[in-house]
Amino acid sequence: MSTPVEVPPPFAVLDLMLGSMVTQTIYVAAELGIADLLYTDGPLPAGEIARKVDADPESLSRLLRFLASYGIFAEQDGRYALTPRADALRSDAPMSMRGMARLMGHPTHWADWTGFLETIRTGEPAVPKRHGGMNMFELVMTDQDYGQIFFGGMTNLSDTETVPLVSGYDWSQFGTIVDVGAGRGGLLAAILQAAPDSRGICFDERAPGNGAGEVLEAAGVADRVRIETGSFFGPAPAGGDAYLLKHIVHDWPHEQTVQILRNIRAVAGPDTRLLIMEFVLPEDSSPHIGKLIDLWLLLLLGGVERTASQYAELLAEAGWQLERVVPTMATIAIVEARPV
Repeated sequence: MSTPVEVPPPFAVLDLMLGSMVTQTIYVAAELGIADLLYTDGPLPAGEIARKVDADPESLSRLLRFLASYGIFAEQDGRYALTPRADALRSDAPMSMRGMARLMGHPTHWADWTGFLETIRTGEPAVPKRHGGMNMFELVMTDQDYGQIFFGGMTNLSDTETVPLVSGYDWSQFGTIVDVGAGRGGLLAAILQAAPDSRGICFDERAPGNGAGEVLEAAGVADRVRIETGSFFGPAPAGGDAYLLKHIVHDWPHEQTVQILRNIRAVAGPDTRLLIMEFVLPEDSSPHIGKLIDLWLLLLLGGVERTASQYAELLAEAGWQLERVVPTMATIAIVEARPV
């Protein structure tokens, strides 16, 4: 057996740096809808693809040639076809990544990262300085076109986490489950499908006008869910046996995070469980996607990803005690806490 050849460090670093350009190639393919086209009409020659997506034939051929070298599309006899990786760029594919590809290469997202140096120098998020003082949430509500792209990408990521979260924990132990900042209620709906004797409260400041009712109805759980409007910076609904916070805690600096946790603590009973669903970073220097998301959050909002020990300290400050960290089949974990 031959010994693998180690890439010299300068070339390994170069390969990492060129990743930003690879992102742009995937973005263009997603924006043009090439995977959707090939799903319905393919395989097709590059020239025919270019005609259908309104692109320059020579340029598109070169793009497809490059992506095929990464296993995104395949070329045979002058015609391009889908591969499993290309299939992930379809709009309607299971666990589609097209929305995330369109976000990662979007000009607004791309330009925001030009402020990263300033963020590291100052410790302050760069997005408000680039967008007239608006934080990220205000930006995506004001710029509705970008907001649609942003939430499309976030939905892609969320969809990959639902099954691992539902299957990796015993939800049937709770009579009433409150999803705080629930969005459209997709996670809560999936949990209640797995726990048919439980009931839920879908709590979000955009409810009920954000389509949560339709999502819950489609899942067949609407008769077991109460939709309430409110912010996690205000009073939380009382009466929950479990309170969920999925990708909420990591968005906010320390003071706001403590406020969110204390608001739930104020309505928690002695047996209530708080379930924080986030990336839990390793205590050592081993790779983890959460370490990159942590820098993205710093840039956008001043948010932060945490280790288990950091969660223990944060929870204690807000009146909770860390019970355990439950890993899942995804990179997200469930941080379980009980009232002190």
